[in-house]
Amino acid sequence: MLNKKSVDDINVKGKRVLVRCDFNVPLQDGKITDENRLVAALPTIKKLIADGGKVILCSHLGKPKGEPKPELSLAPVAKRLSELLGQEVKFAADPEVVGANAKAAVEAMNDGDVILLENTRYRAEETKNGEAFSKELASLCDVFVNDAFGTAHRAHCSNVGVTQYVDTAVVGYLMQKEIDFLGNAVNNPVRPFVAILGGSKVSSKISVIENLLDKVDTLIIGGGMAFTFLAAKGEEIGKSLYEEDYKQYAADMMKKAEEKGVKLLIPVDSVAADAFSNDADIKVCEGGIPADYMGLDIGPKTAEIYANAVKEAKTVVWNGPMGCFEMSNFAAGTVAVAKALAEIDATTIIGGGDSAAAVNILGFGDKMTHISTGGGASLEFLEGKELPGVAAANDK
Repeated sequence: MLNKKSVDDINVKGKRVLVRCDFNVPLQDGKITDENRLVAALPTIKKLIADGGKVILCSHLGKPKGEPKPELSLAPVAKRLSELLGQEVKFAADPEVVGANAKAAVEAMNDGDVILLENTRYRAEETKNGEAFSKELASLCDVFVNDAFGTAHRAHCSNVGVTQYVDTAVVGYLMQKEIDFLGNAVNNPVRPFVAILGGSKVSSKISVIENLLDKVDTLIIGGGMAFTFLAAKGEEIGKSLYEEDYKQYAADMMKKAEEKGVKLLIPVDSVAADAFSNDADIKVCEGGIPADYMGLDIGPKTAEIYANAVKEAKTVVWNGPMGCFEMSNFAAGTVAVAKALAEIDATTIIGGGDSAAAVNILGFGDKMTHISTGGGASLEFLEGKELPGVAAANDK
């Protein structure tokens, strides 16, 4: 699955190249408020321009659910990409995505030109991986490049279906980077290998926990999911987030870790509050949480234990915050882990989603080796699943 042809393995001179990007950016009053995804796509686009390809970009934006919605048009993306690239990115305004406007724009292209198609999710068939729309997209190009890791765990027309109707389908630099970092981390890590899992629910991380227990030296558990593990140990957890249906599973995982010789660390203390609010009454609890309080962060002793646990690591994968870091009184645990990762000499990989947001918001983003651009995709990668968007590319 991981040894894929990339843009470095093909000749695109004079060819029409359809590139699936992830331009699902936040917009406010028609303005892009975070352009990280645009910047991340530039290396692949610049490579294809320099090699003389006719570059046709496509992406989804939001969830228009098959209906053209002006507020979800990719027009602002074309404008900003033009500025970032230093050349015009022509916008093919076409509610059908591959309609008369798009076809005419592609037909008129010269080598090195760039156009951007309209939001692929204006077509209802996109998310169903429908044959007709897949064929329409393929009809625009000679070569397909997938550089959208954020949608790699979904089989849609613009990342999977289209590959059935083109001879050459490769990955871009951003996708290659994700495959290299996440793939090597999970399948061929430099040891000691430490995984840190946080977030709210055990149920959303079952497959990840099971897969990683067969690969890691240490598994650290934080966030709301930790309280199901604490309950399985017989601790009082008050009003903390808790999944009773997964209590036995948590107990089984702790036993499995012990049998495998894997260190599985869970909190020894918690920062608890009497309400889900930054202004609530707060106390640090050790050995149990009072009935009318809920745990909202790992405690200071736990933060120190977790920070020490990563000091000797050579590979660290982190997915999910340690607490409700959006509220300042419950951010200390996530800050401590982020700071520890920023200070070690290791390959540090942050799974997308909340953990990526956390390290960026807290100012540690530039200290990490790799921050994944795909939350759901990186999670499924860590589960050991085959990602349709990756599998669809040609093997080397």
